[in-house]
Amino acid sequence: MPRPRSATSPGRPTMATIAREAGVSVPTVSKVLNGWSEVAPQTRLRVEQLLDERGYVRRRGDRSGASHSLVEVVIDSLDNSWAAALLAGVEAACHDRNLGVAVTVARDSGRPGGDWVDKIIARGSRGVIGALVQLGAVQRRKLERAAIPCVMVDPVATPEDTVYSVGATNWAGGRTAAEHLIELGHRRIGVLAGPEDLLCNRARVAGYRAAMDRADLEVPDGYVRYGADFSTYTGRDLTAEFLDLDQPPTALFIGADTLALGAYRTIGERRLTIPADLSIVGFDDRPESHWVSPRLTTVRQPVEEMAVAALDLLAQLIRGRQPRSRRVELATILLERESTGVPRPDRNR
Repeated sequence: MPRPRSATSPGRPTMATIAREAGVSVPTVSKVLNGWSEVAPQTRLRVEQLLDERGYVRRRGDRSGASHSLVEVVIDSLDNSWAAALLAGVEAACHDRNLGVAVTVARDSGRPGGDWVDKIIARGSRGVIGALVQLGAVQRRKLERAAIPCVMVDPVATPEDTVYSVGATNWAGGRTAAEHLIELGHRRIGVLAGPEDLLCNRARVAGYRAAMDRADLEVPDGYVRYGADFSTYTGRDLTAEFLDLDQPPTALFIGADTLALGAYRTIGERRLTIPADLSIVGFDDRPESHWVSPRLTTVRQPVEEMAVAALDLLAQLIRGRQPRSRRVELATILLERESTGVPRPDRNR
């Protein structure tokens, strides 16, 4: 009895070869394999006949008429509330669409392992949402060949023209944070950001600089500091460096709430008070920002809504539709609480 031919073996039928012979696109073949109704009956019949004639072996995820499919989320880390909020948003949106969720953690400097794409193809995942990760060129090509669309949330670098992505208005958020401190009367304002190689952090710092330039305020050497990560330990250590300057700032814009929690620790150890000695604005509006004392003034980025927007884009791509825009940015908003106030006159000269 002859052995069935594999759809992924060299020289044997792939979705691309089926699409070429049928005179349709790869996404159309994918729709037929997955039972979508948006394919003309004659086209569906032609594709199905070619699949049978060429001996195409369907993946476990190629389930015509199936009501449940997988969306793959690949994320840089799970040990923070930003990741928890993103996954909660994805899971809720997938639940509404009767989709399952599989999660991969990219432990190697934000890059998923070399065999990651092969694993999600074997799992039958319908699409990918990448969060704060960077996919290699080979991985992107494999996804394209397998007709598995991908949407990035907070892409690490400026997205290429062909990449679909979702993010927050990070530049505007950084500008708003700095403007709030300037309006309170602060003149010596520092910025403490997460890793410099991340696009979102550079955008927040650029927004801060724009506000300082507009107010004709100097940004002295040492007033812009990037951390190696978003941890409270990094926030603690970098805040100590600010306070050790000959002329320390009277206010800090801190580009992540987790970093701001570390700043609280250092300020308390120095027997200083917030906001009398140092005003602080965070970024994210994570749950922890409500529980510190004083409550943290912060810039909210709508992480859960970003997850839903990413899934909306992905659902359109899975169905073979062309979204109106490749880039979606959701608005940030400043939430004024008790960690900011007017500077002490003797420290603001």
